[in-house]
Parts: sequence; structure tokens; C-alpha cells
Amino acid sequence: MIRMLSPGRLTIRARLTLFYGALFLVAGLALLAVTYFLLDQKLLQPFSFDLPDPAKVAGVAGRREQRVLIQGAPDTMLYLSTQADDLRQATRASLLTQGAVALAVVGAISIAMGWVIAGRLLSPLHRITETARRIGTAPAAALGLHERIALTGPRDELRELADTFDAMLARLDQAFDGQRRFVANASHELRTPLTLNRSLVELAMHRRTASDDVKRLGETLLEINTRHERLINGLLLLARSENELADRSPVDLADVVEHVVAQSAAEAAAADVRVRADAAEAELDGDPVLLERLVQNLVDNGIRHNTPGGWVRASSRTLPDGRREVAVANTGPVVPRYEIPVIFEPFRRLGRDRITGQGAGLGLSIVAAITRAHGGEVAAVPREGGGLVVTVVLPPG
Repeated sequence: MIRMLSPGRLTIRARLTLFYGALFLVAGLALLAVTYFLLDQKLLQPFSFDLPDPAKVAGVAGRREQRVLIQGAPDTMLYLSTQADDLRQATRASLLTQGAVALAVVGAISIAMGWVIAGRLLSPLHRITETARRIGTAPAAALGLHERIALTGPRDELRELADTFDAMLARLDQAFDGQRRFVANASHELRTPLTLNRSLVELAMHRRTASDDVKRLGETLLEINTRHERLINGLLLLARSENELADRSPVDLADVVEHVVAQSAAEAAAADVRVRADAAEAELDGDPVLLERLVQNLVDNGIRHNTPGGWVRASSRTLPDGRREVAVANTGPVVPRYEIPVIFEPFRRLGRDRITGQGAGLGLSIVAAITRAHGGEVAAVPREGGGLVVTVVLPPG
């Protein structure tokens, strides 16, 4: 069966088979034509028939027999010439008919053999393609880079291509590993001075001799220090969520949504924003801590980028196809649709947040990383009238 890549396009295997088949048919037709021409040239040569020699006929007993042989010679020649012409025509017809049948049978066999041979020759290429597809469809960019083609067999062009691809994967894997280790190590190292800064500022603020100016400065420094701590924690979580999940356990997204909404009530009340949960059962296998952080970031994002008197609604449900969905909708300023693709990138903030620096710009990028680590998809669309709707769809396991 010839598999189609897309309408009007054949696979390489099919094209090679058709090419080999067409080449064989052209060569067979050429061979048949040359054979026909050579045979026809041979058949066109006149046949020579010896006429009765009167001297030899004289030796035949009886005058009557002599007369019959001599008088019947022209008729015999005519008969023999007619038979020769018929033989020529029959030979031509037989050559064309039987040659065409033989060419068709052998051509069909050659096409079938070409299909099998092309499949065997291209099987290493299919293996390379399947490995590249698995890596390309991995939940996160760094996942799947540990895979190798490890092609065996003769050291031909395909083996060289597979070995080059394996070497490229090894270097990419090392690069991603180094990046993750650097982010994790740098984040851990930065936590210590931040903790020390917080302790020194709090100590200075709580001295009896501390003036009001010192206390106000201390509050500002503590706020800056808190933002830096959030940034470091976000980087740590981002580095962790980019890794493949090693341990999974049953998690009900409905419990996660209700727990996060309850925890966010105080922050929402301080921002004059109403938060409510609309949670339906949606159980899956995943990392409970990362999934809670995913919902927490979505709810915090809805509260932070809102307007006084607005609302945030977090929901969970099981879709008809069996996947689980978490959606967080919120009111707020109008979000341009063309800016939606960049909000899931690290350190990207919209509107006035670029100037005021509200948030670290890691919230939604962490959401995207956790979603990829669970093999899911995340999407955001602007709400009519302002605000955003962020939807995360996750597989059940």
C-alpha cells in the first residue's frame, strides 16, 4: 500500500519504487524493441529455394513424372513463399505478444521487489525520524534528549547521519543539563545573602534608637528583599519543573483549586477582588506540589492583574475526551491579543508592569513549564471587557 504524506505527495519509498519500476519498464521496452528490430531484419532476408534441375530430373524414371516435377516447380515456389510470409508475420506477432506479457509479469515482480528493497534501505531513516519525533513532541524542551538512535549495520551514509544526530543530542543534553544546574546552584547561592540581608534589616528596624526614617527605609528594603526572594524561588521552581517528573501520585484538581482559593482569600480581600472556586472532580497522576503551584500562580496572576471590585474564578473539570482542565478567569485591564504569545516567556510583563516592576515575570512561565512537564497544554485568551482566561489541559496520567 502506497502511503500518502499529504494530498498529491508520495513517500520516498513510493517514489523510489515507482522510479525503479518505470526504469525497468523503459529498459524492458528498449530491449524488446531492439530484439524485434534485429529479428525483423533477419526475417526480411529472402528465403532461397532450389528449382528442379532438368539434368537431375532427367534421371527420374518415367517421362510423366519428369513433366510433373518440371511443370509443378512454379506452384511449389509460390506456396513456399506464402508460407515464409506467414511465418514472418506469426513470428513478429508471437514476439510482440509474448514479449509484452513477459515484460508485464517481470515488471510487476520488479516493482514489488523494489517496494520491499526500498523499505529495507529506508528503515534506518524511519528510525531516525521516529526518534526525532519523540524528542520533538516531548513535554519540555530538555525532555527526551537522553534518547539515542544507536543505529547498527554497515557504516554507510545513513549510519553516519544517525551517529551525527546522536552526537548532536548528546551535546544538547549536556547544554540543557548545565543550564539547569547553573540556575539551581545560582538560586541556592543567592538565597543565603538574601536571608542575611533580611536579618540585618529587621535587626536595624527593631532597635530602640531606630528613627522613623530608618524604619521606613527598612520597610522598603524588606519589600525589595521579598521580591528578590520570590524571584529566586521562582527560578528554582522553573528549573525543577523543566525536569521530567520522576514520581507521580493521584491528585484531584478540585481539591487543589479549593485549597488555593481559600489560601488566596486574604490577598484578594486586600486587593478588593472576589475569588471563588467552581471545582468539579478531576483526578490525575502528577506532582502535587507542582500542580498546586500551577493553580496558585494562575490565581495570584488573576488577583495581581485586576481592578478594584473585580473577580477571579478558578474551575476544574474532566473533559469528554478524558483529559483534565483547570481554568482561571479574571477581570482587569484589556489585554491586547497580539501580546498573548509572550506572556508565558520568563521575565515578560505586560503594560505598566514593565515600568513598575510588579511581579518577577516568572508566574506564567512557571505555569507553562509545569504544564509541559505533565504532558499538557496551556492557552490564554483575552476576556471580552478586560481580563484574561488561562486554560490548562492535562492528560490523566
